[in-house]
Amino acid sequence: MLGGAPLGQPGDVGPRLRQVLASADVLAVEDTRRLHRLAADLGVTFTGRLVSFHESVEQSRLPGLVAAMTEGKTVLLLTDAGMPSVSDPGYTLVRAAVEAGIVVTSVPGPSAVVTALAVSGLPCDRFCFEGFLPRKGGERRAALAALAAEARTMVFYESPHRLADALVDAAAAFGDDRPAAVCRELTKTHEEVRRGPLAELAAWAADGVRGEITLVVAGAVAGPATLSAAELAGEVAIEEAAGATRKDAIRTVVARTGLPRRVVYDAVIAAKGP
Repeated sequence: MLGGAPLGQPGDVGPRLRQVLASADVLAVEDTRRLHRLAADLGVTFTGRLVSFHESVEQSRLPGLVAAMTEGKTVLLLTDAGMPSVSDPGYTLVRAAVEAGIVVTSVPGPSAVVTALAVSGLPCDRFCFEGFLPRKGGERRAALAALAAEARTMVFYESPHRLADALVDAAAAFGDDRPAAVCRELTKTHEEVRRGPLAELAAWAADGVRGEITLVVAGAVAGPATLSAAELAGEVAIEEAAGATRKDAIRTVVARTGLPRRVVYDAVIAAKGP
C-alpha cells in the first residue's frame, strides 16, 4: 500500500493514513527518523516492523517485502514527502508486487507536482511532469532544448543549489519571456511562490535559494504559421475527447495558440467537411 506523506503540514494527512500507519504490519520508509517524527506529530503509535527503503537499499529490500505481502501482511510504503514513486522510491516495489500477483492500492495524499501546478497561475488543462533535470550542464541544456516546442505546462523538481543555472538554461531554451513559477517550501512556514518570466526568475535566484523547489514553466505558444487548419481541428478534437464541450475546447485552443477564435472555429467547421 502506498501512502501520501505531508509536504510540510502534518494536518494535511487524513484519518485513513493515520489508521493504516497504526495498523500496518510492515512500514517501508525512506527515512526512519522522519517516520518517527511524523508519527509523533500525528499522535499515532505504530506497531509494525520498520524497514528502511531508499535508493541505495531498495533492490536488496524487495524480496523480503514481497514475501511479507505474499504472506498476507499489510506493507505500507512512505517516502519523506508526497506520493511514493514520483521521483522517489516506490516504483520498483510496486512493479515487484504486481509481478507477484499482489493487489497494490494507495492512501492518496499530497503531491508537490499538482500543488505547484495549481498555485502557479499557469494553464493546468494539460501538463507534463519531467522530474529532476540532469545535474550536468550540457545534459540539462540538451534536455531543455528537446522540450522547447512542448505545448503543455511543464513541471520540474530542482535542487536549490542548481536552480539558478537551471533557470538560465531554461531561458536560453524557451526564451527569456516564457512565464514560469518557482514554488518553494510548499505548505511549510516559509512557503513562497515567485512568478514571472524565466530571465527575471533567473536573476532573482542568482543570489541563492533555499528549500524544496518545484519549478513550473508555461508551454510553448504556437504561432499562426505553426499549425495547419487540420492540426487546429485536431487540437480541438483532443480537448473534446477529454470531456470538454466544443465551445470550451475551442476556447482552450485559442488561449494556447494565441490565434483569433474565428480562425480556430473555421478550422473545426472545415474539418467536418461538406
